[in-house]
Amino acid sequence: MASKLSAVIPDFSPWHSSRDFRLLWVQGLVTFFGSTMAMVALPLQIKEMTGSPLAVGAMGAVELIPLIVFGLYGGALADYFDRRTLILATEAGLGLLAFVLLVNALLPEPMLWPLYGVAAGVSALAGLQRPALDSMMARIVPHEQQTAAAVLNTLRWQLGGIAGPSAAGVIVAYAGPATAYAVTIVGYAASVLLCLRLSPAPAAHDAEKPSLRGIAEGARYAWSRPVLLGTYAIDLVAMIFAFPLAIFPFLADDLDAEWSLGLMYTALAVGSALLSATSGWTSRVRRHGLLVIFGAAIWGLAITAAGWVGNVWLVLLCLAVAGAGDTLSGLGRSTIWNQTIPEELRGRLAGIEVLSYSVGPQFGQVRAGAMAGWTGTRSAFWGGGLMCLAGVGLLTAVLPRLVRYDADTDEDALRRRAEQEATAQQP
Repeated sequence: MASKLSAVIPDFSPWHSSRDFRLLWVQGLVTFFGSTMAMVALPLQIKEMTGSPLAVGAMGAVELIPLIVFGLYGGALADYFDRRTLILATEAGLGLLAFVLLVNALLPEPMLWPLYGVAAGVSALAGLQRPALDSMMARIVPHEQQTAAAVLNTLRWQLGGIAGPSAAGVIVAYAGPATAYAVTIVGYAASVLLCLRLSPAPAAHDAEKPSLRGIAEGARYAWSRPVLLGTYAIDLVAMIFAFPLAIFPFLADDLDAEWSLGLMYTALAVGSALLSATSGWTSRVRRHGLLVIFGAAIWGLAITAAGWVGNVWLVLLCLAVAGAGDTLSGLGRSTIWNQTIPEELRGRLAGIEVLSYSVGPQFGQVRAGAMAGWTGTRSAFWGGGLMCLAGVGLLTAVLPRLVRYDADTDEDALRRRAEQEATAQQP
Protein backbone atom coordinates (compact mmCIF):
# COMPACT_ATOMS: atom_id res chain seq x y z
CA MET A 1 0.00 0.00 0.00
CA ALA A 2 2.82 2.39 0.94
CA SER A 3 4.58 1.74 -2.39
CA LYS A 4 1.38 2.49 -4.28
CA LEU A 5 0.95 5.76 -2.42
CA SER A 6 4.56 6.76 -3.09
CA ALA A 7 3.90 6.35 -6.80
CA VAL A 8 1.14 8.96 -6.59
CA ILE A 9 1.75 11.52 -3.85
CA PRO A 10 4.50 14.11 -4.39
CA ASP A 11 8.05 13.26 -3.32
CA PHE A 12 8.91 15.49 -0.33
CA SER A 13 12.56 14.44 -0.10
CA PRO A 14 13.92 17.94 -1.01
CA TRP A 15 11.87 19.41 1.84
CA HIS A 16 13.53 17.01 4.30
CA SER A 17 17.08 17.13 2.92
CA SER A 18 17.60 20.88 2.41
CA ARG A 19 16.94 23.63 4.95
CA ASP A 20 17.51 26.30 2.30
CA PHE A 21 14.95 24.66 0.03
CA ARG A 22 12.36 24.85 2.85
CA LEU A 23 13.16 28.52 3.42
CA LEU A 24 12.92 29.38 -0.28
CA TRP A 25 9.69 27.41 -0.63
CA VAL A 26 8.00 29.31 2.19
CA GLN A 27 9.53 32.61 1.04
CA GLY A 28 8.20 32.06 -2.46
CA LEU A 29 4.71 31.29 -1.21
CA VAL A 30 4.65 34.40 1.01
CA THR A 31 6.00 36.62 -1.77
CA PHE A 32 3.63 35.24 -4.38
CA PHE A 33 0.60 35.70 -2.15
CA GLY A 34 1.59 39.27 -1.31
CA SER A 35 2.53 40.27 -4.84
CA THR A 36 -0.75 38.86 -6.17
CA MET A 37 -2.52 41.64 -4.28
CA ALA A 38 -0.66 44.22 -6.34
CA MET A 39 -1.07 42.18 -9.54
CA VAL A 40 -4.85 42.34 -9.12
CA ALA A 41 -5.07 45.89 -7.76
CA LEU A 42 -2.76 47.59 -10.27
CA PRO A 43 -4.68 46.90 -13.52
CA LEU A 44 -7.97 47.50 -11.73
CA GLN A 45 -6.75 50.89 -10.55
CA ILE A 46 -5.67 51.80 -14.11
CA LYS A 47 -9.08 50.69 -15.38
CA GLU A 48 -10.90 52.83 -12.83
CA MET A 49 -8.72 55.86 -13.59
CA THR A 50 -8.90 55.66 -17.39
CA GLY A 51 -11.83 53.42 -18.35
CA SER A 52 -9.66 52.27 -21.27
CA PRO A 53 -8.89 48.60 -22.11
CA LEU A 54 -5.92 49.88 -24.14
CA ALA A 55 -4.49 51.65 -21.10
CA VAL A 56 -4.72 48.42 -19.10
CA GLY A 57 -3.21 46.37 -21.91
CA ALA A 58 -0.32 48.83 -22.19
CA MET A 59 1.01 47.40 -18.93
CA GLY A 60 2.17 44.33 -20.85
CA ALA A 61 4.18 46.45 -23.28
CA VAL A 62 5.72 48.43 -20.43
CA GLU A 63 6.77 45.23 -18.67
CA LEU A 64 8.18 43.27 -21.64
CA ILE A 65 11.39 45.15 -22.47
CA PRO A 66 12.63 45.44 -18.83
CA LEU A 67 11.98 41.72 -18.39
CA ILE A 68 14.07 40.83 -21.44
CA VAL A 69 16.96 43.20 -20.69
CA PHE A 70 17.21 42.66 -16.96
CA GLY A 71 16.46 38.93 -17.21
CA LEU A 72 19.60 38.44 -19.32
CA TYR A 73 21.68 40.80 -17.16
CA GLY A 74 20.32 39.21 -13.98
CA GLY A 75 21.64 35.87 -15.18
CA ALA A 76 25.14 37.32 -15.54
CA LEU A 77 24.88 38.91 -12.08
CA ALA A 78 23.82 35.57 -10.56
CA ASP A 79 27.06 34.00 -11.80
CA TYR A 80 29.21 36.75 -10.28
CA PHE A 81 27.60 37.86 -7.01
CA ASP A 82 26.31 36.01 -3.98
CA ARG A 83 22.85 34.82 -5.04
CA ARG A 84 21.37 35.26 -1.57
CA THR A 85 22.43 38.92 -1.63
CA LEU A 86 20.78 39.40 -5.03
CA ILE A 87 17.55 37.85 -3.82
CA LEU A 88 17.55 39.99 -0.68
CA ALA A 89 18.26 43.22 -2.57
CA THR A 90 15.57 42.63 -5.17
CA GLU A 91 12.98 41.60 -2.58
CA ALA A 92 13.67 44.81 -0.67
CA GLY A 93 13.41 46.78 -3.92
CA LEU A 94 10.06 45.19 -4.74
CA GLY A 95 8.84 46.13 -1.27
CA LEU A 96 9.84 49.76 -1.88
CA LEU A 97 7.94 49.80 -5.17
CA ALA A 98 4.87 48.47 -3.35
CA PHE A 99 5.30 51.37 -0.90
CA VAL A 100 5.24 53.80 -3.86
CA LEU A 101 1.94 52.27 -4.98
CA LEU A 102 0.53 52.64 -1.46
CA VAL A 103 1.52 56.31 -1.20
CA ASN A 104 0.07 57.04 -4.65
CA ALA A 105 -3.18 55.25 -3.81
CA LEU A 106 -3.58 57.33 -0.64
CA LEU A 107 -3.29 60.64 -2.52
CA PRO A 108 -6.53 62.61 -2.94
CA GLU A 109 -6.00 62.31 -6.73
CA PRO A 110 -3.82 59.25 -7.50
CA MET A 111 -1.54 59.74 -10.50
CA LEU A 112 -1.39 57.40 -13.49
CA TRP A 113 2.27 57.58 -14.51
CA PRO A 114 3.63 56.06 -11.26
CA LEU A 115 1.55 52.94 -11.94
CA TYR A 116 3.31 52.36 -15.24
CA GLY A 117 6.66 53.27 -13.72
CA VAL A 118 6.20 50.74 -10.92
CA ALA A 119 5.04 48.08 -13.41
CA ALA A 120 8.26 48.56 -15.38
CA GLY A 121 10.33 48.57 -12.19
CA VAL A 122 8.73 45.37 -10.91
CA SER A 123 9.42 43.68 -14.25
CA ALA A 124 13.07 44.80 -14.12
CA LEU A 125 13.60 43.60 -10.55
CA ALA A 126 11.84 40.31 -11.29
CA GLY A 127 14.17 39.85 -14.26
CA LEU A 128 17.18 40.47 -12.02
CA GLN A 129 15.92 38.17 -9.28
CA ARG A 130 14.54 35.15 -11.11
CA PRO A 131 17.87 33.80 -12.43
CA ALA A 132 19.35 33.93 -8.92
CA LEU A 133 16.33 32.09 -7.51
CA ASP A 134 16.26 29.47 -10.26
CA SER A 135 20.00 28.84 -10.16
CA MET A 136 19.85 28.30 -6.38
CA MET A 137 17.86 25.09 -6.89
CA ALA A 138 20.74 23.32 -8.63
CA ARG A 139 23.00 24.15 -5.67
CA ILE A 140 20.81 23.43 -2.65
CA VAL A 141 18.92 20.33 -3.86
CA PRO A 142 20.69 16.98 -4.49
CA HIS A 143 21.00 15.93 -8.13
CA GLU A 144 18.58 13.01 -7.91
CA GLN A 145 15.91 15.14 -6.20
CA GLN A 146 15.63 17.84 -8.89
CA THR A 147 12.36 16.55 -10.34
CA ALA A 148 10.83 16.31 -6.87
CA ALA A 149 11.96 19.88 -6.14
CA ALA A 150 10.38 21.06 -9.40
CA VAL A 151 7.09 19.40 -8.37
CA LEU A 152 7.10 21.05 -4.94
CA ASN A 153 7.91 24.45 -6.45
CA THR A 154 5.05 24.01 -8.91
CA LEU A 155 2.71 23.16 -6.04
CA ARG A 156 3.81 26.34 -4.29
CA TRP A 157 2.89 28.48 -7.30
CA GLN A 158 -0.41 26.65 -7.64
CA LEU A 159 -1.32 27.26 -4.01
CA GLY A 160 -0.52 30.93 -4.41
CA GLY A 161 -2.20 31.07 -7.82
CA ILE A 162 -5.48 29.72 -6.47
CA ALA A 163 -5.59 31.37 -3.04
CA GLY A 164 -3.89 34.66 -3.92
CA PRO A 165 -6.24 35.97 -6.62
CA SER A 166 -9.29 34.91 -4.63
CA ALA A 167 -8.18 36.81 -1.54
CA ALA A 168 -6.94 39.74 -3.62
CA GLY A 169 -10.29 40.07 -5.38
CA VAL A 170 -12.12 40.31 -2.06
CA ILE A 171 -9.64 42.75 -0.53
CA VAL A 172 -9.56 45.05 -3.57
CA ALA A 173 -13.34 44.99 -3.94
CA TYR A 174 -14.15 45.72 -0.31
CA ALA A 175 -11.11 47.54 1.07
CA GLY A 176 -9.62 49.20 -2.00
CA PRO A 177 -6.21 49.09 -3.70
CA ALA A 178 -4.40 50.84 -0.85
CA THR A 179 -5.13 47.92 1.49
CA ALA A 180 -3.97 45.47 -1.17
CA TYR A 181 -0.69 47.36 -1.54
CA ALA A 182 -0.24 47.37 2.24
CA VAL A 183 -0.62 43.57 2.30
CA THR A 184 1.97 43.37 -0.48
CA ILE A 185 4.44 45.38 1.62
CA VAL A 186 3.92 43.05 4.60
CA GLY A 187 4.52 40.06 2.33
CA TYR A 188 7.84 41.43 1.06
CA ALA A 189 8.94 42.32 4.59
CA ALA A 190 8.29 38.75 5.73
CA SER A 191 10.11 37.47 2.66
CA VAL A 192 13.21 39.54 3.45
CA LEU A 193 13.31 38.11 6.97
CA LEU A 194 13.14 34.57 5.58
CA CYS A 195 15.87 35.28 3.01
CA LEU A 196 18.17 36.56 5.76
CA ARG A 197 18.20 33.01 7.14
CA LEU A 198 19.43 31.49 3.86
CA SER A 199 22.98 30.20 3.66
CA PRO A 200 25.38 32.37 1.64
CA ALA A 201 25.59 31.37 -2.02
CA PRO A 202 28.81 32.96 -3.28
CA ALA A 203 30.02 32.68 -6.85
CA ALA A 204 33.18 30.79 -7.80
CA HIS A 205 36.47 32.61 -7.13
CA ASP A 206 37.19 32.84 -10.86
CA ALA A 207 33.69 34.01 -11.81
CA GLU A 208 33.58 36.37 -14.78
CA LYS A 209 32.34 39.91 -14.28
CA PRO A 210 28.91 40.64 -15.80
CA SER A 211 29.35 41.66 -19.44
CA LEU A 212 27.82 41.27 -22.86
CA ARG A 213 30.62 38.84 -23.66
CA GLY A 214 29.67 36.71 -20.66
CA ILE A 215 25.99 36.74 -21.64
CA ALA A 216 26.98 35.73 -25.18
CA GLU A 217 29.06 32.87 -23.74
CA GLY A 218 25.96 31.54 -21.98
CA ALA A 219 23.94 31.81 -25.20
CA ARG A 220 26.66 29.94 -27.12
CA TYR A 221 26.67 27.17 -24.54
CA ALA A 222 22.88 26.79 -24.82
CA TRP A 223 23.12 26.77 -28.63
CA SER A 224 25.77 24.04 -28.52
CA ARG A 225 23.58 21.73 -26.41
CA PRO A 226 20.74 20.22 -28.49
CA VAL A 227 18.98 19.00 -25.33
CA LEU A 228 18.83 22.49 -23.80
CA LEU A 229 17.96 24.04 -27.15
CA GLY A 230 15.08 21.60 -27.47
CA THR A 231 13.62 22.52 -24.09
CA TYR A 232 13.64 26.23 -24.97
CA ALA A 233 12.29 25.71 -28.49
CA ILE A 234 9.43 23.40 -27.50
CA ASP A 235 8.29 25.75 -24.76
CA LEU A 236 8.37 28.73 -27.13
CA VAL A 237 6.40 26.84 -29.79
CA ALA A 238 3.77 25.73 -27.26
CA MET A 239 3.32 29.23 -25.85
CA ILE A 240 3.44 31.24 -29.09
CA PHE A 241 0.98 29.01 -30.95
CA ALA A 242 -1.28 27.79 -28.15
CA PHE A 243 -1.52 30.34 -25.33
CA PRO A 244 -5.03 31.80 -25.82
CA LEU A 245 -5.72 33.28 -22.36
CA ALA A 246 -6.34 36.73 -23.86
CA ILE A 247 -9.39 35.46 -25.76
CA PHE A 248 -11.00 33.49 -22.91
CA PRO A 249 -13.67 36.23 -22.55
CA PHE A 250 -14.60 35.83 -26.23
CA LEU A 251 -14.77 32.04 -25.90
CA ALA A 252 -17.11 32.41 -22.91
CA ASP A 253 -19.33 34.68 -25.02
CA ASP A 254 -19.22 32.25 -27.94
CA LEU A 255 -20.37 29.45 -25.63
CA ASP A 256 -23.13 31.70 -24.25
CA ALA A 257 -21.64 31.11 -20.81
CA GLU A 258 -20.22 34.41 -19.61
CA TRP A 259 -20.33 33.02 -16.07
CA SER A 260 -17.62 30.49 -17.01
CA LEU A 261 -14.82 33.02 -17.60
CA GLY A 262 -13.33 32.75 -14.12
CA LEU A 263 -13.63 28.96 -14.25
CA MET A 264 -11.59 28.89 -17.47
CA TYR A 265 -8.62 30.47 -15.75
CA THR A 266 -9.12 28.29 -12.69
CA ALA A 267 -9.37 25.11 -14.79
CA LEU A 268 -5.77 25.49 -15.95
CA ALA A 269 -4.56 25.83 -12.36
CA VAL A 270 -6.71 22.92 -11.19
CA GLY A 271 -5.34 20.62 -13.89
CA SER A 272 -1.82 21.66 -13.01
CA ALA A 273 -2.45 21.09 -9.30
CA LEU A 274 -3.94 17.63 -9.90
CA LEU A 275 -0.89 16.59 -11.90
CA SER A 276 1.43 17.87 -9.18
CA ALA A 277 -0.59 16.20 -6.42
CA THR A 278 -0.26 12.81 -8.17
CA SER A 279 3.31 13.24 -9.36
CA GLY A 280 5.19 10.80 -7.15
CA TRP A 281 6.00 8.67 -10.19
CA THR A 282 7.93 11.50 -11.87
CA SER A 283 10.80 11.16 -9.39
CA ARG A 284 11.59 7.78 -10.96
CA VAL A 285 11.56 9.05 -14.54
CA ARG A 286 15.00 9.27 -16.16
CA ARG A 287 13.95 10.27 -19.71
CA HIS A 288 13.03 13.86 -18.89
CA GLY A 289 13.14 14.94 -22.54
CA LEU A 290 10.09 12.77 -23.13
CA LEU A 291 8.28 14.61 -20.32
CA VAL A 292 8.97 17.90 -22.14
CA ILE A 293 7.71 16.53 -25.46
CA PHE A 294 4.64 14.65 -24.21
CA GLY A 295 3.62 17.50 -21.92
CA ALA A 296 3.76 20.06 -24.74
CA ALA A 297 1.87 17.70 -27.05
CA ILE A 298 -0.85 17.20 -24.43
CA TRP A 299 -1.09 20.99 -24.06
CA GLY A 300 -1.50 21.49 -27.82
CA LEU A 301 -3.99 18.64 -28.17
CA ALA A 302 -6.11 19.90 -25.27
CA ILE A 303 -6.16 23.48 -26.61
CA THR A 304 -7.21 22.10 -30.00
CA ALA A 305 -10.04 20.14 -28.39
CA ALA A 306 -11.15 23.20 -26.39
CA GLY A 307 -11.70 25.00 -29.68
CA TRP A 308 -13.63 22.12 -31.22
CA VAL A 309 -16.09 21.13 -28.49
CA GLY A 310 -19.26 23.12 -27.97
CA ASN A 311 -20.13 22.23 -24.37
CA VAL A 312 -18.74 24.58 -21.74
CA TRP A 313 -18.03 21.78 -19.27
CA LEU A 314 -16.05 19.88 -21.89
CA VAL A 315 -14.12 23.06 -22.60
CA LEU A 316 -13.27 23.36 -18.90
CA LEU A 317 -12.17 19.70 -18.86
CA CYS A 318 -9.93 20.34 -21.88
CA LEU A 319 -8.36 23.34 -20.16
CA ALA A 320 -7.70 21.27 -17.04
CA VAL A 321 -5.95 18.65 -19.20
CA ALA A 322 -3.96 21.45 -20.85
CA GLY A 323 -2.84 22.70 -17.43
CA ALA A 324 -1.66 19.21 -16.51
CA GLY A 325 0.26 18.89 -19.79
CA ASP A 326 1.96 22.26 -19.29
CA THR A 327 3.04 21.25 -15.80
CA LEU A 328 4.40 17.91 -17.03
CA SER A 329 6.48 19.67 -19.68
CA GLY A 330 7.67 22.21 -17.11
CA LEU A 331 8.86 19.47 -14.76
CA GLY A 332 10.94 17.96 -17.54
CA ARG A 333 12.46 21.30 -18.52
CA SER A 334 13.34 22.29 -14.96
CA THR A 335 14.93 18.92 -14.22
CA ILE A 336 17.07 18.97 -17.36
CA TRP A 337 18.22 22.52 -16.68
CA ASN A 338 19.22 21.80 -13.09
CA GLN A 339 20.81 18.42 -13.88
CA THR A 340 23.00 19.46 -16.80
CA ILE A 341 24.06 23.12 -16.69
CA PRO A 342 27.50 23.80 -15.11
CA GLU A 343 27.47 25.84 -11.92
CA GLU A 344 29.58 28.63 -13.43
CA LEU A 345 26.99 29.18 -16.19
CA ARG A 346 23.86 28.48 -14.17
CA GLY A 347 22.88 32.11 -13.65
CA ARG A 348 23.30 33.13 -17.29
CA LEU A 349 21.36 30.12 -18.52
CA ALA A 350 18.65 30.89 -15.93
CA GLY A 351 18.39 34.32 -17.55
CA ILE A 352 17.75 32.64 -20.90
CA GLU A 353 15.17 30.42 -19.21
CA VAL A 354 13.34 33.52 -17.97
CA LEU A 355 12.96 34.61 -21.59
CA SER A 356 11.93 31.10 -22.63
CA TYR A 357 8.91 30.93 -20.34
CA SER A 358 7.94 34.62 -20.21
CA VAL A 359 8.36 36.04 -23.72
CA GLY A 360 6.52 33.11 -25.35
CA PRO A 361 3.21 33.80 -23.54
CA GLN A 362 3.45 37.51 -24.40
CA PHE A 363 3.70 36.73 -28.12
CA GLY A 364 1.10 34.00 -27.69
CA GLN A 365 -1.42 36.54 -26.48
CA VAL A 366 -0.78 38.66 -29.56
CA ARG A 367 -1.08 35.61 -31.85
CA ALA A 368 -4.36 34.52 -30.26
CA GLY A 369 -5.91 37.97 -30.37
CA ALA A 370 -4.88 38.65 -33.97
CA MET A 371 -6.03 35.24 -35.22
CA ALA A 372 -9.34 35.53 -33.37
CA GLY A 373 -9.93 38.90 -35.07
CA TRP A 374 -9.17 37.46 -38.50
CA THR A 375 -10.71 33.98 -38.37
CA GLY A 376 -12.83 33.78 -35.21
CA THR A 377 -12.36 32.69 -31.62
CA ARG A 378 -12.80 28.96 -32.12
CA SER A 379 -10.30 28.74 -34.96
CA ALA A 380 -7.81 30.75 -32.92
CA PHE A 381 -8.01 27.94 -30.35
CA TRP A 382 -7.94 24.83 -32.52
CA GLY A 383 -5.72 26.39 -35.17
CA GLY A 384 -3.15 27.40 -32.58
CA GLY A 385 -3.33 23.98 -30.97
CA LEU A 386 -2.69 22.24 -34.28
CA MET A 387 0.26 24.54 -35.01
CA CYS A 388 1.63 23.69 -31.56
CA LEU A 389 1.35 19.95 -32.30
CA ALA A 390 3.02 20.38 -35.68
CA GLY A 391 5.83 22.43 -34.16
CA VAL A 392 6.45 19.93 -31.35
CA GLY A 393 6.48 17.09 -33.90
CA LEU A 394 8.98 18.90 -36.12
CA LEU A 395 11.29 19.76 -33.22
CA THR A 396 11.13 16.16 -31.97
CA ALA A 397 12.27 15.00 -35.40
CA VAL A 398 15.19 17.43 -35.69
CA LEU A 399 16.36 17.15 -32.05
CA PRO A 400 16.68 13.39 -31.40
CA ARG A 401 19.07 13.96 -28.49
CA LEU A 402 16.22 15.52 -26.52
CA VAL A 403 14.18 12.35 -27.10
CA ARG A 404 17.10 10.15 -26.01
CA TYR A 405 18.02 12.23 -22.95
CA ASP A 406 18.61 9.97 -19.94
CA ALA A 407 19.72 11.40 -16.59
CA ASP A 408 21.80 8.26 -15.92
CA THR A 409 23.80 8.35 -19.16
CA ASP A 410 23.86 11.95 -20.46
CA GLU A 411 27.42 13.34 -20.32
CA ASP A 412 26.40 16.77 -19.05
CA ALA A 413 24.14 15.26 -16.37
CA LEU A 414 26.92 12.93 -15.17
CA ARG A 415 29.41 15.83 -15.08
CA ARG A 416 27.01 18.02 -13.11
CA ARG A 417 26.31 15.20 -10.65
CA ALA A 418 30.05 14.70 -10.09
CA GLU A 419 30.50 18.45 -9.52
CA GLN A 420 27.73 18.53 -6.94
CA GLU A 421 29.03 15.44 -5.13
CA ALA A 422 32.53 16.92 -5.01
CA THR A 423 31.19 20.18 -3.59
CA ALA A 424 29.19 18.30 -0.94
CA GLN A 425 32.33 16.48 0.23
CA GLN A 426 34.29 19.68 0.75
CA PRO A 427 34.69 20.69 4.44
